[in-house]
Amino acid sequence: MTSGAVTESLPRPAGLGRWPLYYGWVNLGVAAAAMVGTLPGRTQGLGLVTEPLLQDMGLGRVAFAQVNLVATLVGSLFCLGIGRLVDRLGSRLVLTVLAAALGVVVLGMSRVTGLVGLVLFVTLTRGLGQSALSVVSLTMVGKWFAKRLDVAMGVYAVVMSVGFMIAFPVVGGVVQSQGWRSAWAGVGMALLAGLAPFAWLFARRTPEAVGLSIDGETVAAEGPAPPDAAELTGATPGEALRTPAFWVFALSAAVYGLVASGIALFNESVLAEQGFDAGTYYKSLVITALLALLGNFGGGLLSRLWSPRRLLMIAMALLAGALAGLPFVTREIHVVLYAAVMGIAGGFVMVLFFSFWGQAYGRAHLGRIQGLAQILTVLASAVGPLVLAQSMALTGSYAIAFFALAVVVAVLGLLAALVPVPRLASAY
Repeated sequence: MTSGAVTESLPRPAGLGRWPLYYGWVNLGVAAAAMVGTLPGRTQGLGLVTEPLLQDMGLGRVAFAQVNLVATLVGSLFCLGIGRLVDRLGSRLVLTVLAAALGVVVLGMSRVTGLVGLVLFVTLTRGLGQSALSVVSLTMVGKWFAKRLDVAMGVYAVVMSVGFMIAFPVVGGVVQSQGWRSAWAGVGMALLAGLAPFAWLFARRTPEAVGLSIDGETVAAEGPAPPDAAELTGATPGEALRTPAFWVFALSAAVYGLVASGIALFNESVLAEQGFDAGTYYKSLVITALLALLGNFGGGLLSRLWSPRRLLMIAMALLAGALAGLPFVTREIHVVLYAAVMGIAGGFVMVLFFSFWGQAYGRAHLGRIQGLAQILTVLASAVGPLVLAQSMALTGSYAIAFFALAVVVAVLGLLAALVPVPRLASAY
């Protein structure tokens, strides 16, 4: 074992091989809970407290948009290095520390009174949540599954989506009844006293570290012989970056993130431009969430039958169609169709983003490779609201932005049809 590696083991690792359930599924559950824990650092989570926060602190929308942009851009830097820490130290330690740190930060934000403090705490929630904790969560599943990674990521996406569907209305309800500060304090305590100890108790580094082999076969009768990350096989980050597939898949996910973040922040305004009220906006959120769940499940199943390229092509075609059609939405049935297509496309993209890196590039440096892909999505999510806001400011409509983005998405879909996808034997 090389210097600096940290061994994670359970009291009786060999016993895990006799479990009726492969321990990777337990690890998957922890990973999904960790992704739900990123809520305060995501645009949708921050959107739950935006309006009362602006009123409480006397901030304008432009000022808050600038705070969000700076926070997201700086927070994206937290993606750098976190993958290396997971590869070297293991997910158990890194996830526990991150969850506790994010909890402390969210508690601090619940007491913020000035603009400087707000910038600091929003930046840290973005960095620790949307960036670092997301990378750890995604990497955890890729470390435990190989041949079943597509199915595992489909299950992960479904569990995670259900978690968000529960968390959003719960937190939103507390915001409405007790105020944003109480809601944020509750989220902070849930991270600090809930997710952090949960991660320490149940998260584990790799199957080999607990006496199992990848995908579930027992390899040790008495105890583990955990490998160092360097002994696992797969492409290096540099090798991954030199493949066109990395850029096509990463940029596709990033552009989807740009679209999703922009629409998430201004969705009510987008639909109001088309003549719909707030009630229609809330209905569209429910439809998108439910169909995204279906997209997660369907994407996981279809990935067993189709290549990643085909699934990405379909996702991009759906997304391009939804964007191009949105300016022409005039009836409520159109909103339903738009929300449904956006949800399915998002579900497909989510499954691909979760599963592609481990399938194509192996496990040895998975944390760092996923970290590089994640930083692109975080940067894009910072730009998304600005793109829509500028379109509205310059033209008086969001339509130009949607048409331009539809073209970009369509081009990425065409590139997905042409790009060769690595399929490393060493990935398994």
